[in-house]
Amino acid sequence: MFYSHNEAELIAIGSRIGQSLQAQDVLILTGDLGAGKTTITKGIAKALGISQMIKSPTYTIVREYEGDLPLYHLDVYRIGDDPDSIDLDDFLFGDGVTVIEWGELLAKNLPSDYLEVIIDKSGDGRQVSFKTRGKRSKELLGSING
Repeated sequence: MFYSHNEAELIAIGSRIGQSLQAQDVLILTGDLGAGKTTITKGIAKALGISQMIKSPTYTIVREYEGDLPLYHLDVYRIGDDPDSIDLDDFLFGDGVTVIEWGELLAKNLPSDYLEVIIDKSGDGRQVSFKTRGKRSKELLGSING
């Protein structure tokens, strides 16, 4: 578990996560609106060598970025009840890292192995905790906690 006092610290937590990622890793980001899901993704992208500005994919559903590994950044809030409206397999089983905001809305359509990153507002900052789902996600969390 990590605590962030500000946006820069939240980006640093994302960067720490990103340093341990491998192709086909899947992260599900959960938290209230404005909790910092896209901010965490900015740090992940930084660790993957992506220099483009990271924006929320709220209206586009998917944004793809090229770096040391491709980053597939999805926001499924608007399609939560219709996961067939996009081909998730292209991202989940591609050659990059997949970060899904509001991924808990996909429930049974998620792969069997992913790391859930839970971002909660706590005082003036954010508390970041994790839930593992599968062998790879446990390895990933061990690496993040180092």
